[in-house]
Amino acid sequence: MQADYPAVFERDTAGTEAEWLQRLPGACGEHPLTLGERSARVTIGTGGLSLDWVVLAPRQIALLRMARMAVSFRFEGVDDGSRRRFMRYFDLYMQRGGG
Repeated sequence: MQADYPAVFERDTAGTEAEWLQRLPGACGEHPLTLGERSARVTIGTGGLSLDWVVLAPRQIALLRMARMAVSFRFEGVDDGSRRRFMRYFDLYMQRGGG
């Protein structure tokens, strides 16, 4: 988790698009979610979050291959506190198990 979240940023995420789409509704919590073609819109109060993603080539380390995507986050009309609360919940929900 980050201390602060800018209004616009990008992430390289691990996992397949199918896994992302399976977890995305839960990660948005109570906020309405509308899915598009490799995009989504989340309503947060009177503003929202636009998500766009591109499937990237798998990351390979020795014989291990990991699916990954580039995801763009763009908040509009969402104040810093609301953005921080949303992203902390989102990040915790999207975390995967590990040691």
